[in-house]
Amino acid sequence: QVQLVESGGDLVQAGGSLRLSCAASGIGFSIDTMGWYRLAPGKQRELVATITTRGTTNYANSVKGRFTTSRDIANNTVYLQMNDLKPDDTAVYYCNAEHGALSWWGRGTRVTVSS
Repeated sequence: QVQLVESGGDLVQAGGSLRLSCAASGIGFSIDTMGWYRLAPGKQRELVATITTRGTTNYANSVKGRFTTSRDIANNTVYLQMNDLKPDDTAVYYCNAEHGALSWWGRGTRVTVSS
């Protein structure tokens, strides 16, 4: 059974940093694309960042220059380094993994940024 488990969410003051991690288990191959989405109260889920096995990254405009995603391909683990956090970054962050037509989601980790 495939599982994605996120960690690293916390309460932090504006301007602070957090590092999220997501480890995929139950998969016997390297996942094409892994990434992060977030869901904030009253808003739609939005893409935060994705990264492929080739290292190609994609970021939401709102996080460019502040967030960096990286991967441990062999271990199907993806990270999200978040710097200069803002109250608008407050959300539940979900890990996503996609491989062809297959897609998996984690249960989310909560990030709260206080002003």
